Amino acid sequence: MYVIDLDGTLIDSNGIWENVDRTFLSRRGLSYTREYRDGMAHMIFPLAAEFTKRFCGLSESCEDIMAEWMALAKDSYAHVALKPHARELLEALRARGERLALFTSAVPQHCDTALAVHGLAPYFERVVYAHDLGVPKSTPGAFRLAAEQLGVAPEDCVLLDDSLRACRGAKEAGYTVIGVYDSVFADTDAEMATVCDRFIRDLAELI
Repeated sequence: MYVIDLDGTLIDSNGIWENVDRTFLSRRGLSYTREYRDGMAHMIFPLAAEFTKRFCGLSESCEDIMAEWMALAKDSYAHVALKPHARELLEALRARGERLALFTSAVPQHCDTALAVHGLAPYFERVVYAHDLGVPKSTPGAFRLAAEQLGVAPEDCVLLDDSLRACRGAKEAGYTVIGVYDSVFADTDAEMATVCDRFIRDLAELI
């Protein structure tokens, strides 16, 4: 089964969250750093808020932090573009009879919006939300739980993901891992090529 990430893999949404993070931090006189970016990557909203509160030493509640993020993101997912060749890849995989599932750390409402706007939902047997699992989508345990939800063994899963941490977690869980280039994480390319079974710069390489 192909287990496919959403943000940065199928849709060009990582820039949305980079802008949100930069604005959020700048309002507090803080800088956006790689350490912060990597700590936030593929983190579910409640845990991302806890991380931000702790990392930045903020006094506001996690609920207020998440509300501000949602306000900054607004309706961005209604306008987000597909990554190049995303639809063609899904069509090709479906034509080959492959089983497809989506595993995402996106806020469910944002994911649902993007899937609806681009008509992607019919390609997938199931959408697994890391938010519902209550764990970061970067740990081996998260990927084992996702496989369990999908009714398959981790060894029978092929992950497509743009995050180094997610790829490493999936690999440790027993998945075959295909890393997908995204410009936001361009500084991890060398590590991705080492961690993943295969690293691609364009989804067309899988068609």
